[in-house]
Amino acid sequence: MAKLWDKGFDNDARIDAFTVGRDRELDLYLAPYDIMGTMAHITMLESVGLLPSEDLAALLPELKKLYREACEGNFVIEDDIEDVHSQVELMLTRKLGDLGKKVHTGRSRNDQVLVDLKLFSRAALRKTVGKVQHLFEVLQAKSEQYKDVLIPGYTHLQVAMPSSFGLWFGAYAESLVDDMSVLKAAWDVTNQNPLGSAAGYGSSAPLNRKLTTKLLGFDNLDYNVVYAQMGRGKTERIIAFAYASVAETLGRLAFDCCMYTSQNFGFIHLPDVMTTGSSIMPHKKNPDVFELIRAHCNKINGIQNTIRLISTNLPSGYFRDMQLIKEVFIPMFEEMDDCLDIAAYAIENMEVVKDLMDDPKYKLAFTVEEVNHLVAQGVPFRDAYKQVGMAVQRGEFEYHGELHHTHEGSIGNLCNAQIASKMDAVLDSFTFDRVDEAVEALTK
Repeated sequence: MAKLWDKGFDNDARIDAFTVGRDRELDLYLAPYDIMGTMAHITMLESVGLLPSEDLAALLPELKKLYREACEGNFVIEDDIEDVHSQVELMLTRKLGDLGKKVHTGRSRNDQVLVDLKLFSRAALRKTVGKVQHLFEVLQAKSEQYKDVLIPGYTHLQVAMPSSFGLWFGAYAESLVDDMSVLKAAWDVTNQNPLGSAAGYGSSAPLNRKLTTKLLGFDNLDYNVVYAQMGRGKTERIIAFAYASVAETLGRLAFDCCMYTSQNFGFIHLPDVMTTGSSIMPHKKNPDVFELIRAHCNKINGIQNTIRLISTNLPSGYFRDMQLIKEVFIPMFEEMDDCLDIAAYAIENMEVVKDLMDDPKYKLAFTVEEVNHLVAQGVPFRDAYKQVGMAVQRGEFEYHGELHHTHEGSIGNLCNAQIASKMDAVLDSFTFDRVDEAVEALTK
C-alpha cells in the first residue's frame, strides 16, 4: 500500500517496521480525534474556497460514520497502513474515489498528530478531572464521618500531637484541590489549536485557523506555527507533570494506608475480601491494593522525566524522536484513572479504629495540650514547656483534659465546606460546556 509520502519506490521492510514502531497500536486511541480534526479542516477548506461545497457535502457523512466506528472501538488500522492518518484517507478514497485525496490540502501529518494529541489529551484530562473529583468527595465524606475520632499525629515517625481521622482524610482532599489547579493549567496549555501549522512553517493556502479553533472547541490558538511544532513534547510533559502531582498525593495516601493497616499501627482495616494472602503464612491479610497504587503512582511520577529526556535539547522543527513519547504518554491516562478508581473504592470500604488515643503509649501526644493549658492560666510559655518536659522526664506526666482546637483547619474546625468551595471554583474554570457544544455540532 502506497504511503502518504510515496515517491515511487518501496521502502526497506526492516526500516519500515522500525520507524512505524507501535504507531498502529497507539494511533487507535487517536482515531476519533483524527477524524474530528479532518471534519473541522475540510469545513474550513470549503469556507475559504479550497473545497467545493458539494465535495464537503459528500465527505462529511462518511467521516461521521468513521467517527462513530472509532468511538465504538470498531476502527481498524490495516497491517500495511502506516498510521491513523493514512487509514482515514484510504477509507475515504475507497468510498469516494479521488475526492478522498482532497482532505490533506494545506495540512501535514505533523499538525494532524499535534491536533490529534491535543484533542485526545483534552478528553482524557476531562475524564481524570471527574475521577479526582469523585475521590475528593469520598475523602471529604470520610473526613466528616470520622471528624471526632482521634489518632496520633507524627513527626519524624515519632508520636507528636493529637490528630484525627477528620484531619487525615481532609488533608488529602485539600491536596487534591491543588492538584486540580495543576490539571487546570495543563488543560489551558492543551486546549489551544495547532491545526494549520502544517510541517511547522504554515501554508501558502489561505487557511482560516480561527474557524478550526471554533469548530473544535479550543479556547485559543497556538499562533506561531514554529512554536506549535515545538509544543510537541512540551504539552505532553506539562500534562505528565500535572498527573505526577495527582500521583504524588495518591501515592502518599497509599503509603499511609499501608502503614496504618499494619499491626504496629492498627489505625484502619480493609475488609478481608479486599486483602491478599500469603502462600506460606496463613494469617496474612496484605494491603496489596495500596502497595500497587503506590507503585503505579511512582511510575507515573517518572513519565515527565522520560518525556523530558526524549524532547529536551532538540532544535526547532519536527524530529521523529517525538514518536516515542506516545509510548509512555498515552497509557498514562488509563493507569492514573485506574488508580483513582480503586483508591476511592478502597477508601469508601475501609474501617477506622476508634478510641485509639486511650492507649497509654499515646499519652505523650498530649504534652502540648498541657503546655497550652498552663499558658491559659498565666504561666509563661517557656516556663510551662519546661514544667511539662520535666514531668515527662520523671515519668509523672498526666493529661485528662479535653481538646479545644477552634482555629481554621484544626481538629475542631476542619473547614471542609470551605475546601469544597475551593474545589468548586477550580472545577468551574474548566471550559467543558464549550467543548461539548463544539464536538456535538461538528460530529452529529
